[in-house]
Amino acid sequence: MLTVNPARNTALDALLVTHAALCTAFPGAGPAIANELTGGSYARQAITFGAASVGVRTSTNAPAFPVPASTINWIAFMTAVTAGSMLAVSPNQANPKEFQMSSVLANGIYAPAHGYTAGTTQITFYGGTPPTGLVEGTTYVVCNDGTMTADAFKVAQVASPTVPIVISGTPGTSCVLSIIVAELFGAPGTFTLSTGATINLNF
Repeated sequence: MLTVNPARNTALDALLVTHAALCTAFPGAGPAIANELTGGSYARQAITFGAASVGVRTSTNAPAFPVPASTINWIAFMTAVTAGSMLAVSPNQANPKEFQMSSVLANGIYAPAHGYTAGTTQITFYGGTPPTGLVEGTTYVVCNDGTMTADAFKVAQVASPTVPIVISGTPGTSCVLSIIVAELFGAPGTFTLSTGATINLNF
């Protein structure tokens, strides 16, 4: 069964997200949150969303978080300022894309016009089961062993960016890939989540 936009919009508008949380690593698949930032003056911040449209619900404010020295990798969307349930997650500066295993590039990922740069772009797989050999929520780096194209690439461990990971199998239908940007704070500061953060049911 394929859900259409009116059903997606209804489901999204029913999500009672009230606060955003920051995580140093993958927060998990919910409803409990893992790896939430602690220390200093950090606290979850209130977030507001407009009505869903075409299967996407977009934030209308820009929460500012006081943070201690830390590295922010993930955002979680919660039902309460403390405790509560996690209803959605996003890599920092996410740009989710659907993907497939490449049919012509061994150990390769097919994502048309991906726009990634080998050795620089860091990505993660989440929302479902990734290909065998990869772990949901782990950060990888785009790798080019001479076979990368505009539509296909390989991935490597961040510590070994030139050694492609052997992957196989078929990813779960809900699994997507996205860039992930680690935002480093060497000292206490302020992390701002820009207006326009989205929760969607299009993937």
